[in-house]
Amino acid sequence: MLSKSEIFKRGSLDISPHMLSVIPFGIICGAIGVEMGFDPYLVYAMSIIIFGGASQIVFLQLLSGGASSFIAVTSVGIINSRHLLYGAVLSEYLEKLTLFKKLIISYFIVDQGFAESNKYFKKNKNQKNIHYHLLGTGITMWVCWQISTILGIILGSFIPDELGLKFAVPLTFIAILIGEFRKIDHVIVILVSGISSLLFFEAPLKSYIIISPIVALFTASLVLRFKK
Repeated sequence: MLSKSEIFKRGSLDISPHMLSVIPFGIICGAIGVEMGFDPYLVYAMSIIIFGGASQIVFLQLLSGGASSFIAVTSVGIINSRHLLYGAVLSEYLEKLTLFKKLIISYFIVDQGFAESNKYFKKNKNQKNIHYHLLGTGITMWVCWQISTILGIILGSFIPDELGLKFAVPLTFIAILIGEFRKIDHVIVILVSGISSLLFFEAPLKSYIIISPIVALFTASLVLRFKK
């Protein structure tokens, strides 16, 4: 039976390969925040509070584009709503923990950490203190993310405005979407989301950011029913 520290180290090791993509992403988030004119302390505070790459970039882009605080916060909430699914999946492994411990652990749950810990949980259902694996993945990710964000803030303050880093925002999301073009149903949902964002672009408070993914989700449900 592994000890708590050994399980924690296992989680740290399992999440380590993901740092190759996480660290550059964190640097970009920090640098973009500074270039968009936000105070470095605000950019770093956001990294601690939100602790999510895509959410942070969307939050910064919306605020810099003139969106209201309500739309920016709501958009981040919608993006992070996938964590409700993570919680539902992990609940059977964490049900014996106190509410306080669950709240602490929930802060450190990220996409990569969830994926690695979920695999570990499935293979070690009967092991005690397996939640330390989730802490190992989450805390390791958190430390690397904070360091990379600080590096990005420092680099962003030295990069000339002429070079610009704002182009990295659309490039980042295009890179995420590339893999989805292999499936026709994914392409349909992507196109519907893009077209609806153009159709509702003039909606008040820049709410097209919320309307278009809702339309895309509805489309996705129809596509899934059609496939079945």
